[in-house]
Amino acid sequence: MTMNIKTPLHAEAITGVILAGGRGSRMGGVDKGLQNFNGVPLALHTLMRLSPQVGEIMINANRNLSAYESFGVPVWPDATGLGEYAGPLAGFMTGLERCETPYLLTVPCDTPLFPADLVARLADALAHEGADFAVAAAREPDGQLRPQPVFCLMGVDMLESLCRFTQAGGRKIDAWTAQHTTVIVPFDQPEDEPHGFSNANTLAELHQLEAKQP
Repeated sequence: MTMNIKTPLHAEAITGVILAGGRGSRMGGVDKGLQNFNGVPLALHTLMRLSPQVGEIMINANRNLSAYESFGVPVWPDATGLGEYAGPLAGFMTGLERCETPYLLTVPCDTPLFPADLVARLADALAHEGADFAVAAAREPDGQLRPQPVFCLMGVDMLESLCRFTQAGGRKIDAWTAQHTTVIVPFDQPEDEPHGFSNANTLAELHQLEAKQP
């Protein structure tokens, strides 16, 4: 394949958006991003883990905006036109609309142990393959390599495509990325944290992850 000739994928060219706009329905309706992980709100923990990996950061949230703003980065609610709590793609759209760098990286707020080299490996794969998307993948207990579509790196030029997809009723990330060239990036090396992509949908799962933090 030919090398990607877009803007070089240095950290400064990438904005990270932390997706904290969900309902938290499986946590009893609490604002998931503000639940504590070892004494630090999940979204703030995610922010601190992501900050060294990207040039800019924003948070996508739909409630308690002042609490998120206290973390010191821009906070934006879901893009309009998709309905209330329209799922992760609403956060993707918000990020793409507000992004001022050539590339956007999405991460959820509920997966606190994601790799410290997440962005570097996604960026290397995106550039090497000349792809439109780079998506992380983790090894499941059954041995299957499972994509983690909310961990996604893309160029800001994907906004038009996303608008078309959602206007047609699309809501699933992988159905959208499947329309384009997507490179799947495995995080299954011996040195990779086995719980790196474990997410907390319930408070019990959150407490379990606290115990697994290295």
